[in-house]
Amino acid sequence: MIRILLADDHTTFTELLAGALNREPDFCTVGTAPSARQAVELSRELRPDVIVLDYHLTDGSGLTAVALILAQRPSTRIVMLTGDPTPEVVEQAAALGVCAFLPKDGSLAGLVDTIRHARVGSFSVHPSLMVQLSAQRQTRIMEQPSASLTRRELEVLALMAEGTEVRVNAQILGISENTCRGYVKSILAKLDAHSQLQAVVNATKLGLLEVQERV
Repeated sequence: MIRILLADDHTTFTELLAGALNREPDFCTVGTAPSARQAVELSRELRPDVIVLDYHLTDGSGLTAVALILAQRPSTRIVMLTGDPTPEVVEQAAALGVCAFLPKDGSLAGLVDTIRHARVGSFSVHPSLMVQLSAQRQTRIMEQPSASLTRRELEVLALMAEGTEVRVNAQILGISENTCRGYVKSILAKLDAHSQLQAVVNATKLGLLEVQERV
């Protein structure tokens, strides 16, 4: 039997979900928690195999509970529910060790399948949430003013697109390596990117690399 703890501050939702999960032959809900604090306490007391946890709880973010639960019992599999994901939340969840991210209004069949196949060390995001995340990221990229990149930053960006190292780029531009790293950091911030590769991809969508070629 897969022993499941439900953590959600909507009592009706929790009761209905518990009833549905208990009808599965290999599932058994062992408790419910309306808050992050109680989720942590019940996890320690009941030692469930899987915790289905809402991102929004009465006393704060479900990620706070995740961090404490997994610090105590790293083998616990956690499936997080949300209706309004952000890239930052998903990244934090993955880093903490959440196994899956599902929409709260998703299908019961999808949740059941996810619970059965959740594995420590793996991370999955429901396709509908991926669509939302992609739209959010695209909006952020398009809202970035392309004119905010200086001519020097455009030069550094063009060299980044060629895949050369910062040290080499600094030599080509006749600047110090630290100065070049400063330009890279500024470019990442302006393009809402977490890596040089992502910055190049975002810049390509904005046409910044084409602009650089004409300068």
